[in-house]
Amino acid sequence: MSETNSAAADTAPAATETAAPHRYTAAMAADIEARWQDRWAAEGTYEAPNPTGDLAGDPGLVARPKKFIMDMFPYPSGAGLHVGHPLGYIATDVFARHQRMTGHNVLHTLGFDAFGLPAEQYAVQTGTHPRASTEANMENMKAQLRRLGLGHDTRRSFATIDPDYYRWTQWIFVQIFNSWYDDEADRARPIEELVAQFESGRRATPDGRPWSALDAVERADVLGEYRLAYTSDAPVNWCPGLGTVLANEEVTAEGRSERGNFPVFKRKLRQWNMRITAYADRLLADLEALDWPDAIKAQQRNWIGRSEGARVDFPVGDAGAITVFTTRQDTLFGATYMVLSPEHDLVERIVPAAWPAGTHEVWTGGHATPAEAVDAYRKQAASKSDVERQAEAKDKTGVFTGAYATNPVSGEPVPVFIADYVLMGYGTGAIMAVPAHDSRDFAFARAFELPMRCVVEPSDGRSADPAEWDDAFASYDAKIVNSANDAIVLDGLGVADAKAKITDWLAARGIGEGTVNFRLRDWLFSRQRYWGEPFPIVYDEDGIAHALPESMLPLELPEVDDYSPRTFDPDDADTQPEPPLSRKQDWVDVELDLGGGEGVKRYRRETNTMPNWAGSCWYELRYLDPHNSEKLVDPAIEQYWMGPREGQPHGGVDLYVGGAEHAVLHLLYARFWSKVLYDLGHISSVEPFHKLYNQGMIQAFVYRDGRGIAVPAAEVEERDGGYWYQGAKVTRVLGKMGKSLKNAVTPDEICAEYGADTLRLYEMAMGPLDVSRPWDTRAVVGQYRLLQRLWRNVVDETTGEVTVVDTEPGEETLRALHKAVDGVAQDMAGLRFNTAIAKVTELNNHLTKAGGPVSRTVAERLVLLVAPLAPHIAEELWRRLGHADSVVHQDFPVADPAYVVDETVTCVVQVKGKVKARLEVSASISDAELEALVLGDATVVAALGGATIRKVIVRAPKLVNIVV
Repeated sequence: MSETNSAAADTAPAATETAAPHRYTAAMAADIEARWQDRWAAEGTYEAPNPTGDLAGDPGLVARPKKFIMDMFPYPSGAGLHVGHPLGYIATDVFARHQRMTGHNVLHTLGFDAFGLPAEQYAVQTGTHPRASTEANMENMKAQLRRLGLGHDTRRSFATIDPDYYRWTQWIFVQIFNSWYDDEADRARPIEELVAQFESGRRATPDGRPWSALDAVERADVLGEYRLAYTSDAPVNWCPGLGTVLANEEVTAEGRSERGNFPVFKRKLRQWNMRITAYADRLLADLEALDWPDAIKAQQRNWIGRSEGARVDFPVGDAGAITVFTTRQDTLFGATYMVLSPEHDLVERIVPAAWPAGTHEVWTGGHATPAEAVDAYRKQAASKSDVERQAEAKDKTGVFTGAYATNPVSGEPVPVFIADYVLMGYGTGAIMAVPAHDSRDFAFARAFELPMRCVVEPSDGRSADPAEWDDAFASYDAKIVNSANDAIVLDGLGVADAKAKITDWLAARGIGEGTVNFRLRDWLFSRQRYWGEPFPIVYDEDGIAHALPESMLPLELPEVDDYSPRTFDPDDADTQPEPPLSRKQDWVDVELDLGGGEGVKRYRRETNTMPNWAGSCWYELRYLDPHNSEKLVDPAIEQYWMGPREGQPHGGVDLYVGGAEHAVLHLLYARFWSKVLYDLGHISSVEPFHKLYNQGMIQAFVYRDGRGIAVPAAEVEERDGGYWYQGAKVTRVLGKMGKSLKNAVTPDEICAEYGADTLRLYEMAMGPLDVSRPWDTRAVVGQYRLLQRLWRNVVDETTGEVTVVDTEPGEETLRALHKAVDGVAQDMAGLRFNTAIAKVTELNNHLTKAGGPVSRTVAERLVLLVAPLAPHIAEELWRRLGHADSVVHQDFPVADPAYVVDETVTCVVQVKGKVKARLEVSASISDAELEALVLGDATVVAALGGATIRKVIVRAPKLVNIVV
């Protein structure tokens, strides 16, 4: 059949199918795909054996090199999947299938991250229990994913809402609660070891009293300063519209909630925190050995934000001292005022009853007293996000507290302000302001008419008087000036030497020290929600927190009548959280025997729940040993799948695929939990994910009418150079795909029209996996035609008989085959599935153009090449070719190098730098053979014209340069 006729046959109308009853059609694809999915499930085709335990299996398979391949947890949405969602799932499936065929024991499975806000909000709206709606959504998604032919080991699947799962989430929380970070050992250790140090006197208590002299509350307070999970009264992001607090990462740059877009305010509330800051240095250092995109590593480094500098104390009368962290301690003599974060604890203690005599009017904000000014400004700052507060372009605002501190090197009094550009979450929440050498301080000083002192000699030609400057002068390559007192002189030193000298001077006097600071803050771990993991914590009559013993886990989420936290007017910052669990008194107030010989006592349960990140911090471990009721994970199983090995010094999952949007949320939290579990001896892997790959996004066109409202994309017509909906012109932009934008295409639709294998091929062929690309339903047919041609190269459409022959293929076909095998193998290993499909298409087209029956050896290898990409049709053709066993565990074809290289290549011959001849030579020719061949060629001899040859440069097989 000619290519033209072949193309026509691909799209022949259904009426002609009576003449070709065995043509590959959507109906045939549906039948093939359903049959093979049933068979895979019945035969456990994708079950990966563990080395031990209830999932132990074939020792021969266990002995193979392992590959643990993971997708980021999906959330079971009520809307189900659109075609953008499975992009990563199909990619990991293709890669996993290729790894099985190249001799690996492959673990690939999928669970559900099912706690969280969407299900709770749906429950509030409908009265449906979150578990009921979530489980229904999961069943729908499972059916959609099964239809795609994903090769998951379903024995290992679970949801975070399963009590058998969150029992271990709670258990991990208890381990973290019962641990502290030992800076000397540089690892977490059990809290009992810290208690032993206090008891023995090896470690002094904060006030120096013996441990035995402290009462229970005092001991709990001391330990709370060390525990890796602790409660504190700290500034939090309070969202009245949602009735909950949010982590910094859940607040937008506009100071609103990521979910619901409600205003977020800074409030002080008692909340659970994770001391992730203890691991800042290790989280930073261990990034180096991970195979992650550079952009993700950079985001984590920036989020952790390590900086070296010094802590300096500025005395403030009887109130103590303001401690600042600065990276430019060399400019200490230039500090002319100070700024506290509006949330700083010291503010209340330093504000006087009245303005000091001579207070500048612009400093007061127009208020009669410092207390009124501070209170008004704090309310104003509470409504802004951290990003807004630090925006470089905004006008600097603030107010004088009425207090003065003392510059410790100059002895001069410096006014203390509060201003929103200083954040409590960074450093100490206070800064020494050196306006001559910092742009933000310069702008603030100009706005409030504050003095400036030059202490770094300008090297750009400006004068030495900051009053004449348009902006600050900041330089690390300049000399220090105007920086001396009776005890120390920095004048004339470079920045580095001045930093070292002033740091030693401060330390010697006990008013400062060199230190390292991090931008990273401790992880806010409380949520005032219902649909989350209950904390395994109870409080006694003294308010002391106690962890539940392991025998009482899981602490199951109780049934409640009202799932919603109490929400408030979104703009009312003066409100308090009221979690749903707090209203269930018969659950909150309990009598328990926690052990330790104290008997039954009355306790009050924690009524907050864990954030939705908790369940995804460790799920990779549960995939390994999902039914273990005795341990978090069997050590031998964890070591087998995730332990350190050559090239993976920290261990971890071999390939983890998901969106780049989780750069500093899930990924940072999961790394922290892994390190704690490693320190405590529960796992051998220091890092959870060795290789990370961020897939792109499938986008879709959004069509909007004159009102800006999205209209159904499927009903838009393209004509007259524009786009029309119901007779009116609409605009078109490329954006996300989603139900609300009326441009979602479901995988079910494409599977029904073309089959799952066509959908898989199209998504993989659209472009590089890590690049976003637009969806075009009209282009799907191209991959459908590829499968139809593949089918025709093996099966007669009229009779259904296999048409392959047992004769050897010709030289040209062998070269086409082995080049395809070589290229596809490399592309599969490198996740370049679009180019792998192009090579398969090229080979398939070669066979179609060659005409006549296809050699069996070529047909079988072609089917094996296609198997990872389009597994259903590959299974069917493999069976029709006479094989009883599944294609899944067949060996992937290996290319013969003799056929991969071109038979001949063109060698360019240059004489005196100019091309004088082109010769067809063997690709394997040696330098000596090529030189002799060229020098004997008549064209080259004529070009030389008898000239003396000084040198012959040979680069076989492609270049010879003759110097005469």
